[in-house]
Amino acid sequence: MLSYNLRLAFASYRRNPTLTALVAGAIALGIAVCTITLTLYHALSNNPIWWKSDRLYAVTIDSWDPERPDNDKHPERPPPQLTYKDALALLKSDIPKHKVAMFKAERVLDAGVAGVKPGRVHARVTTGDFFRAFDVPFLYGGVWSAAADHGPEPVAVISKEVNQKYFGGVNSVGRTVRLNDREFRIVGVLDTWQPTPSYFDLNNGTIPNMEDIYIPFLWGEALELPSSGNTNCWKSEEINSFRDFANSECVWIQFWAEFSSKADHDRFQSWLDGYVTDQKKLGRMPRPLNNHLYDVDEWLEFNDAVTTDNRVLVGLAFMFLAVCVVNTVGLLLAKFLSAAHLSGLRRALGASRRDIFQQHLVEVIVLGVVGGLLGLVLSAAGLWGLRVLFANEFDQFSALTHMDSAMMGMAVALSLVAGLAAGIYPAWRIGRIQPATYLKTQ
Repeated sequence: MLSYNLRLAFASYRRNPTLTALVAGAIALGIAVCTITLTLYHALSNNPIWWKSDRLYAVTIDSWDPERPDNDKHPERPPPQLTYKDALALLKSDIPKHKVAMFKAERVLDAGVAGVKPGRVHARVTTGDFFRAFDVPFLYGGVWSAAADHGPEPVAVISKEVNQKYFGGVNSVGRTVRLNDREFRIVGVLDTWQPTPSYFDLNNGTIPNMEDIYIPFLWGEALELPSSGNTNCWKSEEINSFRDFANSECVWIQFWAEFSSKADHDRFQSWLDGYVTDQKKLGRMPRPLNNHLYDVDEWLEFNDAVTTDNRVLVGLAFMFLAVCVVNTVGLLLAKFLSAAHLSGLRRALGASRRDIFQQHLVEVIVLGVVGGLLGLVLSAAGLWGLRVLFANEFDQFSALTHMDSAMMGMAVALSLVAGLAAGIYPAWRIGRIQPATYLKTQ
């Protein structure tokens, strides 16, 4: 029966190719708009490290001004970053499996390669646990040792892009690069890694702008590196040197912890509260006890990674799809009614209303699939256009405009739902027509 209905469907397409193309095009256009919008939304709201949701936490301490909140929209929340001295204190805890303290800096990199000029690079000054906690993939080499963190030793991990630019993509482990006036030995080269959104540091936006080089955290103090990330200060303090800045109440360090178990998480929370209580005795931390550990999903929400505007755009995209479906209903009615005499003939020869309904429903489902496939093509073209349009403004924008298998599956499912939604009434309507009405006219 299915093969028979398919033959009837293809015969119908040949009889009226214009209406067939309009129906498929309307579905495709609605699917394309929805898929493009949902791809961007999915990239911004996705948890890039979901398999560690119960183990990986951003650490916050409320060291802020009691008179005014750090976040006007959510005055009850602590600041999203730590002071330098608090980060050093937290690194001494042996409870977490991995501890990550970090900030961004800018340096000039010179690899000493003939024909390749030195260039400004983005550096992340962090602990070796950064790569372990965030499951960062390596192309060559690996993470520096714990001893290198404590030294600190002049070691570095570079990105795949830097390795390609300065070393032609070969294994550069053991080579040296110069950051400003200090040499660092390469111990690892990252493989392609661009988590979207950049959950581990959302202070400068959700679209990732990945660092070019990574060096041990204590080099920040040793080289007195200024932060190129977000820095917030609330207290009036005299800051004339890096040491003054490091000892100030300015928050500029991101801190994450990975725990082996829920018990370790709870132990660290108690340890953290105890640390803050001790600091209160020294005259610090004037606000009420307000320390929190946020998992990745909570951290994305904390930082408003997905704004109301993003959700409104998704809603508008589905409204556009609904408009396309409504228009498709009219097109299908016109298409089916133009061949109503054939349905009347089938009814006169013994076909039931159910048979007529099934025949036209199969026709609609096939059109929905075709519309979905066309929608995928239009979606790919639209996302490519966005990458080209914003290529000069946002190098990292390409990370948001790649359609994964989930989005492809969603597009096909949407096309089937849209096709069925548009086709059920026309298919039912043509099945209710009395065959005699059309047979008399033939």
